[in-house]
Order: sequence, then C-alpha cells, then structure tokens
Amino acid sequence: MLDKSYVVPWEKRGSLSTDAEAAVLAELVHESTPLPAGTRRERFEHSFAESVDSRHAVSVNSGAAALQLAIGMLDLAPGDEVIATPQTHRATVQPLLDHDVRVRFCDVDPTTLNLDPVALEALITPRTRALLLVHYGGCPAEMDTVMALARRHGFLVLEDCVHALGARYRGRSAGSLADIATFGLRNTRTSTVLGEGGLITCDRDDWAERLYRLRAHDPDARTAHPRPQPAGLPGTAYAAPLRDAGSRRLPGRDATMPEAVAALGQAQLAWVDTAGAKRRALAGRLDEVLARYPFLTPQSAPAHSTHAYHLYTCFAEHQELRDRLVLALDRRGVEIQLRYFPQHLLPQWRHRGHLRGECPVAERSWFESQLNLPCHTQLTHSQQDYLIEALDGSLAELNGTPTAPAPVPAAICGGA
Repeated sequence: MLDKSYVVPWEKRGSLSTDAEAAVLAELVHESTPLPAGTRRERFEHSFAESVDSRHAVSVNSGAAALQLAIGMLDLAPGDEVIATPQTHRATVQPLLDHDVRVRFCDVDPTTLNLDPVALEALITPRTRALLLVHYGGCPAEMDTVMALARRHGFLVLEDCVHALGARYRGRSAGSLADIATFGLRNTRTSTVLGEGGLITCDRDDWAERLYRLRAHDPDARTAHPRPQPAGLPGTAYAAPLRDAGSRRLPGRDATMPEAVAALGQAQLAWVDTAGAKRRALAGRLDEVLARYPFLTPQSAPAHSTHAYHLYTCFAEHQELRDRLVLALDRRGVEIQLRYFPQHLLPQWRHRGHLRGECPVAERSWFESQLNLPCHTQLTHSQQDYLIEALDGSLAELNGTPTAPAPVPAAICGGA
C-alpha cells in the first residue's frame, strides 16, 4: 500500500458509470437550445417524483440547499421546538442554527442507528413543531410509529433521504413517508450526477409553489395589505413587489439545478434499482462473513423494509476490538470511515448548551462500536472479492486464528 492508495477505496470515484450517461452529456453539449432554457430539469423532476411515489419533486443545486428550503416550509417561529437525530451528517441539522428554536436531539436505536421511537415520544412537548430524521445508511426508520406520534401531537416530519434513494418501507418509497423529504445527489451518493444536486419531495401543492419561487430569486411572502399597482414600463416587473405588500417569510435564493445535472440524473434513474440490488448483494456477502464471528454484528434492518445500503454498518463488542479491526483492514488496503460523529457534540451545538450524555446510545455507538465498511457499485468484482477475504482474514486474526493475507487483485497491481 503506497501513500494510502487503497485496494478497496471507501467511496465512489467520478460521476459516470455507463456509456449511456456519457452519451446523454454529449447530446446536451451539442444542443442548440440554451441550457438555462432547456426542459431536462422539468423532465427529471417529473420522473423523480414518480420514482418515489410523490406528487411533487422540486430540484435544486445541492442537498444542503434542499434541506435549507425544506426546513423553511416548516414555518418555524421563535420558541418552537424541533426534535432531530444526532446520527447524521451536519448538513441535516445545520439549517436549524439559522432559526430561533430549541433543538432537542433524540437518541437512536442501537441496532439501526435510526431514531428510537420510545426516546422520541419522551421528548415531545406542546411546543414541538417538527421532527428531522434520516434513514441511516439507507435503512428505513420505523415510519408508521413516527408518523402516528406526529399526527397525535400535531408536528411535521422531514425525512432526510440522502442515504435512502431506492429504499422502501412497507412497500412505500423513502421520500414519500413523511410530510416533506430531501435528497442529495453527488459522487458519494446513490446518484452521482455532475458535482452536486438536490431534490425536495412533497404532496402539498402550496409547498411546491413556494419552493419553486424560493429556488429562484423570488421571496416567499404572505400578501397582507394589497396596494394600488402603480403604472410601470412595459415588460417590467417592478410593480409586483409593491402590489404584494406583506410579511416576508423567506428570501429567494439562486438554487436552480443546472440542466446538465438534471440530464445526468434522469439517465441514472434508470439503474437505481439495479445499483441497489448490487449493493444488497455485496452486503449479503459481508453478512455471511460476520455470521462466523459473533463479536461483530451487522445493522439490523426491519423485516418489512428494503435497505438501500448507502452505508454498510456493523457493531463491535467493544472499542478496542473495533479499533484493532479498523487498523487490520487499513493494513490490508481496505479504507474505513466512521459515519457520523454525534451532532450534539459538535462545537456549534455545544455552544447552544448540548452536552455529552444527552444521547448515550449514539455516543456509545460512535466512540466504542460503530464501523462502516465499503459498499458501493463502483467496486469491481476483484475488489469485492478482496474486501471479503480481507475482512475474513482480519476477523480471524482478531479471533486468534490468523489466515494468509488476501492476494491483491492483478488489475489493481497493473496486470490485465
């Protein structure tokens, strides 16, 4: 292993997987229609909404923008409380720092790392306005229980589906299970596109109309006191802001998805199910290895769900074992990352009064047991075989029965 050139890298490299995607981009480059005036964005939104069983899909230029705009639909007011998962990337909860609300982090289930419904119910108060959750690693949360609590107590639910494209819960697609949902597209996601993109899905027509305005430059305002419209020059829109005098809820932003990203996203929708099947097949092979070593257990997905396996997660019995396994795999050329550091312990949230001990299960998991193994579609067959052998060899070594090192695939060594 030279300069951390891993035999089995952690994440995907690049944005293209098939010749069909490259052909789409070539076609786009040679079109005579100006890209900002193209129709691919609208076609992608329609196709994406159909694919996740949602009435609307509003595209934007990043997953972070999708989260910011979706949280804006919750119409949070000073003094409101928002419950959120600590087991996620910081982008999920970061937009809440812009609102004068109290964030209450909810502990997670130790076998799924999704929100624990029992812990959730204990955090609900009369001021609870919204819940932010993720389907961790592509493992669907127990949405029937979550939504029953939301309807009983009158708060809204936002599902961050950045890991869950292709995941299903009781036959329904992630992205259609809550009041509003967000997706992120980039090279480390299920859909890689060019650079970044994001989508917001919902069934409410009024939210979709607001989101289309906000992703452009138009502010989101409540019309309170219409004023007489002054005469304006033909072709100008100067009168509109004066006519619609009212309270501004959110400023507009330039967050429109580029046409090339939409074109590639449309092409990649065709193989979401195929990619999911490939990741599940690799996850099944990893499960078979873990079954031989009881001191390491895989994430437990509900029987009535389809796991997207954006992440393959497992848990060691204790921290020393987890850390030794990470080092053993690293020596064998398998890149490992731990996802994600508990959000309530990051400086921006500690500044707001959050402390260690607030979510003990999430903390114990990250600091002591949690481990994520590479699991993505751009691993070649030889890389997958090497990963299985390296994992088995590392676990056997920790179990006191060392095996011969796995041979590095010839293609990676420079052979044919």
